[in-house]
Amino acid sequence: MNESSILHAARRRDARLVCLAAMIALAVAMGVGRFAFTPLFPLMVRDGLLDAPSGALLAASNYLGYLVGALLAARLGLRPATLLALGLLATVTVTAAVGWASSVATWTVLRFVAGALSAWTLVATTAWGLGWLASLGRPHLAGALFAGVGLGIAAAGVFCLVAPGFEASALALWVDLGALAALASIVPLLVSLRLPAPPPMADAAPSAHAAHSPPAAPAGTAGLVACYALFGFGYILPATYLPALARQVVDDPHVFGWAWPLFGSAAAISTIVVAALLKSANRAAVWATCHLAMALGVLLPIVWPALSGVIASALLVGGTFMVITMVGMQEARGRVAHNPTAVLGRMTAGFAFGQLMGPIVSAAIGHVVSDHTIALDLALALSAAGLLASAWYLWRHERRHHSTN
Repeated sequence: MNESSILHAARRRDARLVCLAAMIALAVAMGVGRFAFTPLFPLMVRDGLLDAPSGALLAASNYLGYLVGALLAARLGLRPATLLALGLLATVTVTAAVGWASSVATWTVLRFVAGALSAWTLVATTAWGLGWLASLGRPHLAGALFAGVGLGIAAAGVFCLVAPGFEASALALWVDLGALAALASIVPLLVSLRLPAPPPMADAAPSAHAAHSPPAAPAGTAGLVACYALFGFGYILPATYLPALARQVVDDPHVFGWAWPLFGSAAAISTIVVAALLKSANRAAVWATCHLAMALGVLLPIVWPALSGVIASALLVGGTFMVITMVGMQEARGRVAHNPTAVLGRMTAGFAFGQLMGPIVSAAIGHVVSDHTIALDLALALSAAGLLASAWYLWRHERRHHSTN
C-alpha cells in the first residue's frame, strides 16, 4: 500500500470516528438532556410529581436556559472539543440529578441548566464536527452527524415506553437515562481527546488582532439568524404537543406514545437522506423547502384532527426539524469558517428565542380566547405563517446571495 492510499484510509477512518462521536454527543445532549422531558412528563404526572402548570414551568425554564446557553457559547473562550466534553459530562449529571431531587423548584433549576448545556454542546459539536469533516474533505457526511439528535429523541421515547412496563418510577427513569447517557458519552469523549481540533483552513486563518478581540457580528448572517428564529417559533408547538394531540384522538398509551419516537426517527432518517442531495442542491433552496413542509405539518392537526393527521404532522415536522438545523448550521458556518463558534452561537440563540416565544404567544392567545383548542389552533396557524414568511425570504434573498458568489 503506497503513502497516498494509507493517507486516504486514515482520513476515511477519522471521518467515521468524527461522525460517530458527534452523532452520539448530539444524541446525549439533545435527545436526552434537551428532549427527554417530553416523554417523561406524562409519567411524572402519573406519579403525582407534576401537574400541567408545573410542567409548563419546567419546559419554559429549559427553553430559557437554552437561550442563555446559546448567548454565552461564543463568549466562553473554550475550544469546541473542550466545550463538547464539559457539556456532555454536565448533561449526564443534571439528567440523573432530576431523579435524585424531589421539588419543583429544584427541577426547574436543573432543567434550566440542562437547556444551557444542550445549547453549548450543540454549538461545540457542530463547530468541531463540521470543522473536521471539512478538513477531511467529507462535508457530505454531515447528515450522519446531525442524525444523532433524532436518534437520541427516538431512543429516549422508546425507553420511556418500555421501561414503565417494569413498574419503574419516573424519577428512577431519570437516573437510568443519566446512566445510559454516561455510557454513551465515553465514545465522543475519547474521540474528542484523540482529535481535539481540525487543522485551520488555508484561507480562514484569523489575524492576530481578531484572535484576541471579542466575536463580532458576522456579516451577511442576520437574515439567516432571523429565519432560524422563525424556525424555532414554528417547530416548538407541534414538537411540544404532538403526544398530547395524539392522545386526544386515541387514548391508548401504546398508540399515542409512539408519536415521539416517530418524530425522532423521521428526524434521524431525513438528515442522512438530504445530506446526500446537498452535493448538487442549493442549501438555501433546501432550507426554504423544508420550511414549507414544516408549515404544512404545523397546519395538519388543525385541518385534519385525526390520528392519521397527527402521524403525518409528526413525519413532516420531525422530517424537516433536523434537516433545517443541519442546513442552517452548514450555511452559517460556510459564511464565517474562521470563527464558527460565534455565528453558530447566534443561530442557536435565535432558535432559542423563537422557541421561547412559542409557548408565551400561545398562552397570550389563551387569555384572549377561552377555548384551549381554538387558542392552540390559532398559535399553530401563526407558527405556520412565520415559517412561510421565512421560506419566502430564503427562496428570494438567500438564493440570490448564492448566485452572486
